[in-house]
Amino acid sequence: MSKLRVVHYINQFYGGVGGEEKADHRPELREGLVGPGLALSQRFADEAEIVATVVCGDSYFNENVDEAVSAIIPLIEKQKPDVFVAGPAFNAGRYGMACGAICKAVAEKLGVPVVTGMYGENPGVDSFRKDAYILKTGNNAADMRKAAPALADFALKLGKKEALGDAAEEGYFSKGIRKNAFVAERGSKRAVDMLLKKIKGAQFDTEYAMPVFDNVAPNPAVKDLSKIKIALVTSGGIVPKGNPDKIESSSASRFGKYDIEGVADLTDAAYETAHGGYDPVYANQDADRVLPVDALRDLQREGAIGSLHRYYYSTVGNGTSVANAKAYAGQIARELIDDEVKAVILTST
Repeated sequence: MSKLRVVHYINQFYGGVGGEEKADHRPELREGLVGPGLALSQRFADEAEIVATVVCGDSYFNENVDEAVSAIIPLIEKQKPDVFVAGPAFNAGRYGMACGAICKAVAEKLGVPVVTGMYGENPGVDSFRKDAYILKTGNNAADMRKAAPALADFALKLGKKEALGDAAEEGYFSKGIRKNAFVAERGSKRAVDMLLKKIKGAQFDTEYAMPVFDNVAPNPAVKDLSKIKIALVTSGGIVPKGNPDKIESSSASRFGKYDIEGVADLTDAAYETAHGGYDPVYANQDADRVLPVDALRDLQREGAIGSLHRYYYSTVGNGTSVANAKAYAGQIARELIDDEVKAVILTST
């Protein structure tokens, strides 16, 4: 029996091209396995082989999705793969978005079974869980020893067209597909059993998992704005010209802190947006449209607010993971409290 042919997709880091400074690396095809492909290959043993690896920079893919897909699909098609594997991406947001997008394209355009792996907070999960099998992984590459064998085993099942179990059994994120099945006990009894376990605080497995959202109680209203310091924080990506902190246009891995002491207007000569999720034309013409420094300076002169904080904070919300967003918020909040800021205006796009 011949081995299954596998094509593997990885980013510039795992491809050995470089780190963030090489994130604009254009798609290339290499024969055989590269980087984490070795761990996959060891698990494949004599059942499958990685015939080629596609390497592409995270920034290039996410900033040029259509062009990247158009370039990559023919490279994969020529290899006549039986199965396609991407990543795993763990919690790397841009990498996850790229893995999800290329998996979706391969499945739709080539009809080849696909699988990738990500951490639950990766934005690629919610964006592509309905389009591809996404196996659950740990937060970072330290989980590679566990993630790679799981990916390889699942890829073999896909390539051999074996029957797959449900999401909980196989370890992938639910695709939202519900199938009828016969079970020993009727629904009413199962529901009562789950309710009793929940009341007792015992472990139980729901048959229809619901999303969990944070419930943040608002603070009391500010009684007198004229006596307090107000700060601006934005996920709209407004940065000084040139984007000095190199905040990514999608799946941001950092935020910036910028001094606006004496600045009354965010001119197009000095400010721009780094955001890749909306048309930047109007924000680049006048960044005050996203970060209203000019309006707050007017309010300050009128005495409506006490003062505008010397620094504003900015990141890009486009595809940024919840875990990263929470981490940024915690750090920014601590600094604002230390600087005696009493209120924050949060702006987006």
